[in-house]
Amino acid sequence: SGIQINLSDLLRKGDWIEIELHHADGSVIDITLTSVKVRNWDNTVSVIPAYDLITNSFRNWRGMQESGGRRIKRSLYIDQQSIRFLTSHEIEKFMKIDVLKPYLTQKLNEIGADAAVPENVMETQLNGRHLTNIGTFRAYCTAYLRSRKTIAQDMTLMTRQLAPTPTGLPLEIYAFANTVQWEEYENIQSDIFDYLIAALPEFGLSLYQYAN
Repeated sequence: SGIQINLSDLLRKGDWIEIELHHADGSVIDITLTSVKVRNWDNTVSVIPAYDLITNSFRNWRGMQESGGRRIKRSLYIDQQSIRFLTSHEIEKFMKIDVLKPYLTQKLNEIGADAAVPENVMETQLNGRHLTNIGTFRAYCTAYLRSRKTIAQDMTLMTRQLAPTPTGLPLEIYAFANTVQWEEYENIQSDIFDYLIAALPEFGLSLYQYAN
């Protein structure tokens, strides 16, 4: 099994691997004909029979390490009761945000004259197209990620809306930090979500959370 692991290049020393069956999660420090040693992140050492790596599944993060970027994939769960159309005053305010102006200009051109009609003149907003706070915030999230030097701009980057759930509407951030170092990655990810959570009220949105 050890020979097969080497010949097929399944593992190398220094690879970060996860093996759920053995509760191993760390760096490979030794590969022999019969076993593989993994130094876990809590500095314990797991000794895995080489045969188990041939017959069972495991995750090797080498590809991520070689790419130079680590994936961020986390959702903000938006309180669906806070989702609404934007007012003309809000559109005017958001046009002053540099990263949002191109999106708003494009959308207003698409919508056309409807956006310029005062709300109290229209019998119902459903007679025309209108900008929403959730759609504008989604565009802002993507523009914000595009402006950050800590995010890999040559890898997949998007903000997408997932199916509604009983605990809110998931707005998922999907991007790659431009580092594979765990501590740096966690700091980058936390900084992004700290900022976006704080920005939510500016768009009239709130996170869903259970009532006490």
